[in-house]
Amino acid sequence: MKIPLRSRRTLTRLTRDTSFLALGIPLHLLTGFLLFMIFGLGVDVIMGVGSDEPVVLGFALVLTVFSTPALTAAQRWRFRRLLGIDIPRPVWRRQQRSFGYHCLVGALLGGLEVLLLSLLLTGVAAATVYVWLWAVPWQWRVGHPGYSTQAFYVTLAGLAALAAVPALAAALVRLETHLGPALLGPDPSEDLERRVADLTESRAGAVDAADAERRRIERDLHDGAQQRLVSLALNLGLAKATLTQLPPEAREVIDAAHREAKDAIEELNNLVRGLHPAVLDERGLDAALSGLAARAPLPVRLRVDLPPELSRLATPAVEAVAYFVVSEALTNVAKHAREATRAEVTVTRLGGILRVVIADDGVGGAEPSKGTGLTGLAQRVRSVDGTFRMSSPVGGPTMMSVELPCMR
Repeated sequence: MKIPLRSRRTLTRLTRDTSFLALGIPLHLLTGFLLFMIFGLGVDVIMGVGSDEPVVLGFALVLTVFSTPALTAAQRWRFRRLLGIDIPRPVWRRQQRSFGYHCLVGALLGGLEVLLLSLLLTGVAAATVYVWLWAVPWQWRVGHPGYSTQAFYVTLAGLAALAAVPALAAALVRLETHLGPALLGPDPSEDLERRVADLTESRAGAVDAADAERRRIERDLHDGAQQRLVSLALNLGLAKATLTQLPPEAREVIDAAHREAKDAIEELNNLVRGLHPAVLDERGLDAALSGLAARAPLPVRLRVDLPPELSRLATPAVEAVAYFVVSEALTNVAKHAREATRAEVTVTRLGGILRVVIADDGVGGAEPSKGTGLTGLAQRVRSVDGTFRMSSPVGGPTMMSVELPCMR
């Protein structure tokens, strides 16, 4: 006889749930039994009954405390082996949640498990009552007329109990799967702290990888395409200087090609500096910012107050962020700061913080929420756990303050 697939699944699930609950009974009731014994011994000690109770009480207390890790390990194995739920190992310094589970929640769950298994056994016995009746002597059946009707009602009650057991067992298993991992595993705050640490580490790795990729692209452009363009511009310049007998049309073509080559070199230089300026690696942040101030279209007062050892303490990603913040800020001042005649850039180190302040004397009114450039700056600063602040009241002045962690 072939059992239907749905029935097989129900039987498999019921077997799993009842095995899980049956194995949980001794694990849950052991601590409850110990606590009940401790309570009785404590009453005897207070009442002064017997002379061995203090020793037994101490032994019971030690056994209860030291059995908690073993019970936790057994519960973790029960969840993993029968339900496929892996409960992470709790931290040793915070075992009070596991102890509370075994002493309080465990006793309640153990009682529910005993009641459920008792209902299952009672239902099986009641549903098979006719089998038991045929096993008793025939004299008993003759002496108890009407037993068949009573057995029929008992069988119905047993079948009803058996029908309710799968749903009750599934509900109790769900209750345990909520309480067990929550109390036997790590504290949610510890798990959150660990996830935050992992995310912070992975984000730092992504930022470093992106910075390294920008450095590689900058080197490839500088050593490859830029050198070829420089060579092309030199050859065109030599051709323009030496080939004097060419027709005017040909000389105009050479002149135009020479100008285009020099313009391409200038654009490529700007692109390379936008990716990652080589001077930042070769001479440090101070020299790189000095180059930005010199190329700015308006006067820039630069003040860099950094100790000599900062180059060993600041990560390359942080230095790159500081450089690009100043570069983008000076570009915004030149393009959008109305009536601005000068700008001031101040870079200082306050403990483990690199502070960059950019100010201008324009009329103000800049709003970070309405500009994608300022939003991009804020996101770049936050990528290294920095803070971005901007003050631009109507009438000016505008001041941008960035604080970056400069310790490795």
